[in-house]
Parts: sequence; C-alpha cells; structure tokens
Amino acid sequence: MPSETVKLTASFKLDGQLPESLFSTYGEIVNLLLDHAWAEGITSFKKLKAEKYHELRGEYPDLPSHYLYTACQMACSIYKSFRKLKRRGLAKAERPFFKRRVVMLDDHLFSAGLESWEASVATGGGRIRLKLLHGTYHEKFKGMRVGQAWLVKGKDGFYLKAVFSRTVGLPEPDGRAVAVDVNENNAAFGSGNSITSIRTGERAIRTAYFLKRRRLQSAPRLNERPLLAKYRGRERRRINDLYHRIAGKITAEARRVGASAVVLEDLRNLRKKRSSKALNGRLNRWSFRRLQSIVDYKARLAGLSVRYVDARGTSSLCPTCGGRLSPNGYRLVRCPACGLEGDRDAVAVRNLLRRCQMDVGASSVRPESPPHDRRGEGMKVNAGLERLGISFGA
Repeated sequence: MPSETVKLTASFKLDGQLPESLFSTYGEIVNLLLDHAWAEGITSFKKLKAEKYHELRGEYPDLPSHYLYTACQMACSIYKSFRKLKRRGLAKAERPFFKRRVVMLDDHLFSAGLESWEASVATGGGRIRLKLLHGTYHEKFKGMRVGQAWLVKGKDGFYLKAVFSRTVGLPEPDGRAVAVDVNENNAAFGSGNSITSIRTGERAIRTAYFLKRRRLQSAPRLNERPLLAKYRGRERRRINDLYHRIAGKITAEARRVGASAVVLEDLRNLRKKRSSKALNGRLNRWSFRRLQSIVDYKARLAGLSVRYVDARGTSSLCPTCGGRLSPNGYRLVRCPACGLEGDRDAVAVRNLLRRCQMDVGASSVRPESPPHDRRGEGMKVNAGLERLGISFGA
C-alpha cells in the first residue's frame, strides 16, 4: 500500500519568558551568514555550513550547535528569496537582511508534549520549560511527530509555531473519486450523479468586512488600527470555520461512497485574468486556495489521494459530448448538441471527474502537491515559513 507524509502546523502561545539574548544573538548570526552568502553567491546549505560553521562555533561557544545549523538554513532560504525578488526587480534593498524576532528550531533544540501541555527549549544557559497556552486544534495533532518549529517574539509574548507530521496509508487507485468545484459564493462536490451544492455566503461576508474597513480608513482623526485588527480577526475566524465545515462534509461524502481520491481544480492562474476593477477586487478577497488547502489536508489525513486537474472550461463545456454550453437561466446551462441541461456547478463537478478518469487511464492516481506549493528542494524552509505565516522582506 502506498503511503504519504501529511504535515500540519500549529501555533502555541508560551507561558513564560525566554532570554532576549537568544533572539538578538540568533539574528546576529543569520545576518553574518547572509553577508557571506551574498558576498560569495552561496545558495547551498552544505557549502555555507562548511565555510562558516567552525568559525561561528568559536565565536559562540555557549550557544547549542544546532542553532548554527538552523541559522545556515534560514540564511540560505532568505538569500534565495532575495535573489528571486532581485531578478524580478522587486527587491527594495541592495543586499538581504534579517530583522525579524524569529528563531528556527529543529528537533534537537525543542520538544513539545500536548499531553503535558509543556515545551522545552534549549538555550545557552540550559533548557527552559514553558507552558503551552491558546493552541489551535490540539486534538488533531495527537499521535503526530513534531519536526521543525519557530520561536516568534510578538507584542504580547512568545509563540511556538511547530510543524507536525504523520504517515498515512493511501488506497490503491480504482477510479472512484469525489470532485470539488469551488466558487466565490458556493461549493459543489460529488461523484457521478450524486452532487451536493452548498451555498457558503462568503461573498457577502467578505464584502461586509471590506466596506467596514473602507469606512474606518476614510474617517478623519481616527486611530483605526485596533478596529481594523478586530474586524480582520473576526472575518478570518468566520471564514475558517466555514471552510472547515465544508471540508468535513466533502471528506465524509468521500468516505460514504468509498472513493479513493478527491479531485480539486488547479486555479493557479485565476487572478491573472484582467476584468473590471470590482471583479478583480472580489477575486483578490476570495481565498480559494485556503479552502482547497483545508480540503487537501483533511482528505490526506483520512487516507485519500488528492489530485489537481485543469479547471479551464469545466463550467462551459459539456461533460457528455464536449460541446460548448449555452446559458439557460440563472446558473443553468444547456448543450445545443446533445441537449444536456443542468446546473453549471454540477456540470463542473462532472467535468472534473471525467478529466481525472482520463488521467487515471494514462497513469495511476498519485497524490500531488497543491499547484501553489510546488517548489524545489532548496525552498523547503521558505515554504515552511510561508505556511506558518512568517515572511521576510528584502
């Protein structure tokens, strides 16, 4: 039976204090490594470590050695991102720098126990034990292995952002699948003729909070930042709750029909379309990849393969004869060639299933990475930072 490693992230607030010197020293080391990488054009972690590790070990003898390993990883990741921005003409500085209060940890530098709600972090003065507070989705991470983590110093304390992993078995591909068509205001999913459509109401939620923010930002002599943060948090929580409920229903449907795979749309070029200003604004506010990522990880944890297929024409082509569909009322379409009539979302689900079955005919269904997360090996650390919401300017 094939298997796959599923990775999830969690953010925990820490009850306790960490030495300020840990963050300042780590930032100093990363910047020293960045200067060397920039001067010598080094993008290889192994080469950077080979050239600077022993020198830094002599300068920082009291610091646990694995901080130097993670600093090399961090420096290589930031330098690669800087070079990419530089090629595109988007870099704001002449050379890369690191100014965030963030420390990267590996499994030698920390341990976390969800049963005891404690974390242990290695420092120059020994290990410090801290209580975990305000964690997210704790039950989901029980029984999973803890890998890399990041210590983040926020305005209201310290946070531990950890990556958990679990190896799950995948069923043999048998052609049975549940396809998911996501839209701005609804989601449709199903297999064959059993298709369910859920009205999410996301457009109304996004528009309401957008108008609130615009009114706040236009008010004279008003300190809108606290209110903006409050509304931003409310919007995020409402949308996340909505997405998790939809993803749970999709996974339950896949189990009910005995599917071996979940089919999602490859929407990587959706926002490249140029249309009216209002439509572009709505597309930019719509977090379709967030919904897909939640469906993705829930399906993988349930032991289902996930496949992304081309989304072009799924709502405008007939799944029976391949002809061009014509509008036939509100969200209804009709095929002039074969006479097929139906809801455009149901048509899209059937087209996604058909394309997946065509791919299965050519090769077995294998789990694929989400289209927006396909990176080379050298971008693994940066991908982890992005998943955790940590980004670095250049």
